[in-house]
Amino acid sequence: METTFKLALGQMLVEGGAVGRNLARARETIREASAKGCQVVVLPECLDFGWTNPAARHLAQPIPGRPSDQLCQAAQDASLFVVAGLTERQGQQIYNAAILISPEGTILLKHHKINILDIAQDLYATGRSLCVTATPFGMFGLAICADNFSSSQVLAHSLARMGARVLLSPCAWAVQPKHELTREPPATQEWIDSYTTLARLYDLTVVGVSNVGRLEAGPWKGYRCIGGSLAVGPGGKILAQCPHGEDAEVVEVVEVSVVEQSITGTNFAPMLAQKGYRGP
Repeated sequence: METTFKLALGQMLVEGGAVGRNLARARETIREASAKGCQVVVLPECLDFGWTNPAARHLAQPIPGRPSDQLCQAAQDASLFVVAGLTERQGQQIYNAAILISPEGTILLKHHKINILDIAQDLYATGRSLCVTATPFGMFGLAICADNFSSSQVLAHSLARMGARVLLSPCAWAVQPKHELTREPPATQEWIDSYTTLARLYDLTVVGVSNVGRLEAGPWKGYRCIGGSLAVGPGGKILAQCPHGEDAEVVEVVEVSVVEQSITGTNFAPMLAQKGYRGP
């Protein structure tokens, strides 16, 4: 297993309902990550339609399908791992999904968001499973945005106990229309708190990548996604944080060092207790 690798935080613009332009932008972000020497790139949540965009109800595609096929081809062309948030149709249900694509263009993992905000529950169905997979850089696990809320860390705890050493999370971090970034603190401190807690307890790396741009439709119409994408490494060290702002597109590169974990099963409880964890 390789113990270090370069990861790109692909903080890209997502335009509401503009699937073609969004996918083109995602493909360009993948190419840029490869040109910068990265082995992994993480892209935002629901990058095809935008988070809670109502057009997804009628136009979302299956996975595999046209949007995921384009990203698989881009991953293969760039020869790197791609994590991307997409909207998936399964019959009459729509899921907020994340996929992990191999450098060969194969979908290795698919995760459906579980901790869905109440305002989004009329659009997205609830995910029913968690999963991890082995890579040359250790075991990867997927989560999506609010799956990693401090109040729902049971999901990340489960992924860590399943062996995840790198937890990758497409996100859409939004602020109210009148939120002034120059005067008010960004809305990403809660993610710093959550990610550093998980990274410290399990000596793993947690990466969350948000899009930028205005939400054009849906329950939060007019809200702004403001980036601030974040990578936190073993021990809770902040490795990188992208700039904030609805125009703050960037491909930020960070070197990830993977700490191997030999603890399994019931041995986790005493290890966590030694670090001050008092949960289940």
